[in-house]
Order: sequence, then structure tokens, then C-alpha cells
Amino acid sequence: MSTAKVALVTGGNRGMGLETCRALAALDFQVLLGSRDLDAGIEAAATIGGDRVEPVKLDLGNPADIDAVAQVIASNFGQLDVLINNAGIMIDGEGGHSSAIVDADIDVIERTLRVNTLAPIMLINALLPLMARVDDARIVNISSGMGQLCDMDGGNPGYRLSKVALNAVTRIYAAELDPARYRVNAVCPGWVRTDMGGADADRSLAEGIDTAIWLATAAEASGSGGFYRDRKPIDW
Repeated sequence: MSTAKVALVTGGNRGMGLETCRALAALDFQVLLGSRDLDAGIEAAATIGGDRVEPVKLDLGNPADIDAVAQVIASNFGQLDVLINNAGIMIDGEGGHSSAIVDADIDVIERTLRVNTLAPIMLINALLPLMARVDDARIVNISSGMGQLCDMDGGNPGYRLSKVALNAVTRIYAAELDPARYRVNAVCPGWVRTDMGGADADRSLAEGIDTAIWLATAAEASGSGGFYRDRKPIDW
């Protein structure tokens, strides 16, 4: 088994994913930077430097990539301490089409659910045997306030539904896995200045990843099955 803690971050080649990889590497984790395009992952890892970040090809739409990543981790490290399901898409309304549910493109909703909800399930299940080898495994699902039922609004039905479902996935795993050994939580990072959030967003990358890093690493982040923003529980 590896002497360093090992973390996998999906969608790690840009935005919050890359900043998350950078922060975990600074905390002496061995980080696998998951990227749909390996060349983009290699370029992203080079911006961090050092030997703590290893790019891996991980197209969440390709089950073979998920199996391959599990094999790489098993062969090279023998364990996985932290999984951060960061990768996600928001494609409602692309191509000038309406993003209202009354005009919904069901294919868009299905594509979004596959990446944002179903892929994390497949990835978690593939990696659980490796996470079972450590005493304090952490799974952090990057969700959104757009998936809060308590504050549900219109528009972007694919994205909203996928995040509601990801929150349910979080709760189900937290209920089924031993809370003494696994901590499974969801995070709303807020409106962050990324390609998805846009330049007008009110949060920096550092602010956006803070709660996810806390849940992934801090001893005091001891609960499982929670939904957090700014290190505090929020309503579902």
C-alpha cells in the first residue's frame, strides 16, 4: 500500500477540478488528475509541477476508462483514500434552444444524467474495493444549489435533475456504507468563476473548493450523508 494518501479528482484538468488537484497535492496527497482528454490532463498537471499529480484518462461516458483507472490505482498504489466526483456538464439550452422543461430535449437530459449522476455511481462502485483498504475513506460529490428541492426554480432541467439525483446518490451510499469507515457527502460550491460559472460569478476557485477539501481531509469533518456549503450543512 502507498505511504501517501491517494486521491482521484474527476474533471481535474481545469477550473475547480484543477484547483482541487493543486490543493490536495499541497497537502501531500498523491493525486490522480482525471481528464477526458489525456493530453489536456498532461498539460494541466504540468501547471502544478512536482511528482504529486499524475494525469489519467477518464472519460466518464466510457465504462472502459472507469475500469482502467481502477486498475491503475490498484497496480500503482493499492488503495484510494479520497474520491472527488467533480466532473459535470450543463448543456441545457445549447445551440440556442430553450432550457425550459416544457421544451425539454430528453436526449440532453439523458446525457446530463449519464455524466453527472450515473457515472459517479459506476466510478464509486469500481473504486470501493480500493477504498475498503483504508480506515477513513472520503467520497465528495460536487453538487449544486440548483439541485436543492427546498429552493427549486425553473430552467436547466437536465442539470437540476442530475444534481437532485446526485444528492440522493450521496444519501444512499452514506446509508449503505459503514459511517465509521466511509464519509460520503455532497457540496454546493456556490457560484464560482469557471468556464461553467462564467466571469461574473461571485466566488473564486479557492472559495469554491474550500468545503470539498475540508470534507476530503479534515478530521473534524466527521459526518456522512450531508450537504454542505461554506463548511456548514444546508437544506436538501
